[in-house]
Amino acid sequence: MPEQLRFMLIATSLVMLMTPGLAFFYGGLVGRKNVLTIMIQSFVSMGITTVLWFIVGYSMCFSGTGGIIGNLQNAFLNGIDVNSVFGNPQIPLYVFIAYQMMFAIITPALITGAFTNRVRFGAYLFFLVLWLLLVYFPMVHMVWGGGLLQKWGVLDFAGGIVVHNIAGMAALASVVFVGKRLFPDKGPHSIPLVALGTGLLWFGWYGFNAGSELAVNGVTAVAFLNTDIAASFAAIVWLIVAWIIEKKPKFIGLLTGAVAGLATITPAAGYVTPASAVIIGCMAGVVCYFAVSLKNRLKLDDALDVWGVHGVGGFIGIILLGFFADLSVNAAGSNGLLLGNVNFFLKETAAVLFSSIYAFGMSFVMLWLINKFTPVKVSIQEEENGLDAALHGENAYEMI
Repeated sequence: MPEQLRFMLIATSLVMLMTPGLAFFYGGLVGRKNVLTIMIQSFVSMGITTVLWFIVGYSMCFSGTGGIIGNLQNAFLNGIDVNSVFGNPQIPLYVFIAYQMMFAIITPALITGAFTNRVRFGAYLFFLVLWLLLVYFPMVHMVWGGGLLQKWGVLDFAGGIVVHNIAGMAALASVVFVGKRLFPDKGPHSIPLVALGTGLLWFGWYGFNAGSELAVNGVTAVAFLNTDIAASFAAIVWLIVAWIIEKKPKFIGLLTGAVAGLATITPAAGYVTPASAVIIGCMAGVVCYFAVSLKNRLKLDDALDVWGVHGVGGFIGIILLGFFADLSVNAAGSNGLLLGNVNFFLKETAAVLFSSIYAFGMSFVMLWLINKFTPVKVSIQEEENGLDAALHGENAYEMI
C-alpha cells in the first residue's frame, strides 16, 4: 500500500473519531437530564450526512468548477469506480470522498452545543439536512471545490471558513432564534467526560489538519506540529487569563482553550511557521476567552460557547492566515500581510466576513421556515423534565 494512501486512511479514521469525541465533550458539559439528547445530535449526523453525501453532497461540493455550487454529475457517486484517482501524489478518489465526508459529518454537529436543551429532534433533523444543502455544501464548493472563492485566491487549509466559522455563526443564529433556556443547567454534569471528549478531539485533529495536505511531506509535518503548538499555547493562555479574572485555575477553561486553539489554527496549519502558530495559539486563548465573556455579558444563551470558540476562532484564524502566511512553508500557499502581500490579507478578510454573514443569515431563515411546519423549540414542560426522557424515552443515568 503506497505511503500516502496508508496515511490518508488513518487521517480519515481520525477525523471520524472526532464526532464521537464531540459527543462526549458536549455530553459532559450539559446536565444529567439532557446528556443523550446532545449526544444523539452528533451521532445522527454520522448517519444522515453520510446518506446525503452519497446521494448529492460530494457531487455538489466537488463537481464542476466556478460559481457557488457544483453540479450533479457525480450524484450517487456516478462515474466513480475503484480506478478513479485524485490529487498529486494520487490517492484513490474513494479515499478523498470518505475523508471529505468526515468533515461534512462533524461540521453541523458543532452547532448543536449552542441550542442544547431547547430544540426538538425532528426540527433538528430538518435543519441538519437543509444546512448541509444550503450552507455547508456551497461553502465547500466555493473554497475547496473550484468555486468562486478558490478561484479568487482565498485559502483555507483545513476549515477555518468551511467548518468552524460557518458552524459558529449558525450557532449564533440559532441562539438568537430559539432564545434562552428557561431551566439552564447548573454546570457540567461530568468534567471527566469533557476531558475525554477533548482528548479525542485533539487526537483526531491531527488527521483533520495534517491530513488536509492529502500527502506525506514537509507541509504535512508542519501542519501536524502547528496543530499541537497552537492548541497547547491556547490552553495555557486561557487557563492563565481565567485564573487571573476568575481567581481559580479551572480544568474546563484549560480544555476549552485547547479547542479554541485547535479551531483557530485550522485554516493556517499548513501555511504558517511554528513561530506563527505560537502567536495564533496565544491570540486564540485571549480573543476566544473574551468572546465568551462578551456573549455572557450580552446574555446570549450559547450554552456550550460554540460561537465564542468555533465562530470567533475560525474568524480570527482566517484573518491571521492572511497576516502570517509564508510561501517558504508551502509553495501552494501565499505570503501574507507580514511579508508584504496586502491583497491576500484583504481577500481572506473579505471571504470570512462574507461566510459569517451568509451562514448567520441562511441559518436563521432556515429555522424560521422549519418553525412554520413543525415547532423548533420544546415545550416548557419538556425542558423542565429534561429532553432525554421527554423526547427519546431514555436516560443516561438512573434518576433518583
